[in-house]
This record gives sequence, C-alpha cells and structure tokens, in this order.
Amino acid sequence: MPNERPTSRVLAMLELLQDRPGISGRDLAQRLGVGERTVRRYAAHLTDLGIPVSAERGRYGGYRLPPTFRLPPLALTDKEAAAVVLGLLSGLPHGLPDGSAESALAKVNRVLPKPVADQVTALRDTLTRTPPPDETAAPDPRIALDLATAARDRRRVRIAYQSWRGETSARDLDPYGLVLHGSRWYVTGLDSRRAGIRVFRVDRVRSLQPAADPRATEPPPGYDPAAQLTAALGEVAGRHRVRVLLHTTLEQAARRIPPAAATLVQTAGGVLLETRAERFGTMAGYLAGLGCPLTVHHPAELREALARLSDRLASSAASGGRDMGPVRGR
Repeated sequence: MPNERPTSRVLAMLELLQDRPGISGRDLAQRLGVGERTVRRYAAHLTDLGIPVSAERGRYGGYRLPPTFRLPPLALTDKEAAAVVLGLLSGLPHGLPDGSAESALAKVNRVLPKPVADQVTALRDTLTRTPPPDETAAPDPRIALDLATAARDRRRVRIAYQSWRGETSARDLDPYGLVLHGSRWYVTGLDSRRAGIRVFRVDRVRSLQPAADPRATEPPPGYDPAAQLTAALGEVAGRHRVRVLLHTTLEQAARRIPPAAATLVQTAGGVLLETRAERFGTMAGYLAGLGCPLTVHHPAELREALARLSDRLASSAASGGRDMGPVRGR
C-alpha cells in the first residue's frame, strides 16, 4: 500500500544513517528490502518526526543526518532501565548470534542517564555466571521475529526445517505461538506435511518466506502453545534432567528411541541422549533395554540406579538374564 510506513524499517533506516553517513539510496533500499522510492518516503517520514534527513545528489552524495544531530536520551525510569539491562544480560550466555545482545546493551547504556549508566556498568563488571547446563543453539532473531509476526497476523509461512537427523525439508506452517522453554525457542502451529499441530525448534528453521496461500487457519478454541510443547517433549518427561552418551550410531539409536521420547545428537564419542525422567529405576530399565554400552553424564542418581540394575542382571545372567554392556559414569 502506498501510504504504508513499517515502523521497524523506518527505525532500521535511522540506525543505518547513524552508522553510515552518506549511504546511498540504492544501498539503503537493498539493506531494507524496499525500493528507492520507498526509501525517499521513509526519509520524509523521519523528517516529519523531527529527525532532519538530508539527501544530496552526485557521486559523493547520499542520505545523512546533520553532524550535530543526536537522539534525545532514552526516557526510562530506574526500574525500567534495570529490567532492560537484566533482560539483555540474561541473553548473553546463550550465544546470541553476531554479538547482538552485547551491541544492544552498549547502545542502551549510551543513552541512559549517567547515574543509571554507572549502575549498569557496575552490574556488568561484577556479574558472574555459572556454565549453562548444555550447549544451546540460538535462533536467528530475524526468523524468530517473522514467526511471531506471522502468528499474530494469522499468516501462513513456508519454512525450510532441519530435523535432528540433519535432514532439511520444506513445509507450510500456520504458526500459533512461540514458547521459550529453558534456553530454547519453539514455535507451535499447523504443519501442512503432517496435517496436524506440531512443535518446531526455532533454531532449526533455516529459512522463512510467505506461503503461496497466506491465509492461515485459526488455532483450536482455548489452544495453549505452552501446553502443546509440554505434551510434545516426550512421554518420559519428568522432574529430572537426564544426559546419557550412547556408544552406538545415530541410525541405530533412532531405531530404538522415538523422537518424542528424547533428543538425540551425534557427537564424536557417540550419540548424546537428552530427556527427562520421573523415576530413576524406570529410566534405568529403559536404558538397559536399548542394548548398547552407555555413559551417564547426569544425574548421579541414575548412575546408582543403573549400577543396582546391573548387579541384579549379573546375578541372573546364568539363568538367561541379559547384559546391557559396560555402564560408565562421569
């Protein structure tokens, strides 16, 4: 629509003008994904907002802000500033791509009132963190935002999704909502390939674009994305996190362990199994039934349960009991 002025792109143009004075209209159009006529309209919109954007023609021309122009200080109360900073700092351990959390924190700090900025610096300098429980792949922020927008606007999207096996497939998705669980982002929605509601990890979405038919279905009445995720995390879900290294191949492990029961990741030493358990004895029996050597990384209680089970199996080996293979702890 000719009068449309997407706020996010206008703000992105302002950021580019601050970082690259004299940037050409062609470069702005390419970076913003719009035409040069739209760039001129965005420049006029910024001028209407009191931000003087000048455009100069010629070889050394381009769009720029006056050298003395500065954005007004960010109007945040002390509590609001603390909330923003704590949110950014909490994202730093999870490897957000391209240093986005660090750069955002630096920009926020530059426009804060000096007393609050000093406190932010003190927090940053004195804050320490324990190591994350496991490695977490951060989602592409652009894809996460596009999924959220599509869910809000009820628009169908076409995604390329990489499974835990490393296979990439394309599908249409009607996103219903995003869920942050632990340190991982998930999106729930109607999957065209399965003709049912499914859960996808956002960090495994490799690309996203509008679907051929953008009209999305409505979620079922009372639909709860978080409840959908909880149900999809596996039948063996429980209070205790379990991490076990299976000394076998990914193909063999996948034949015995359904995707809903656990996450399987190929590593140099074997297949890392991650799941949750309610009772260690039950989980020990489940692992013994896989019939392959294994190393328990976490928790210690599971190692003890496996040791007890191994002792019982060893005592009954003469009568036809089976051996699960060597069980090690770490």
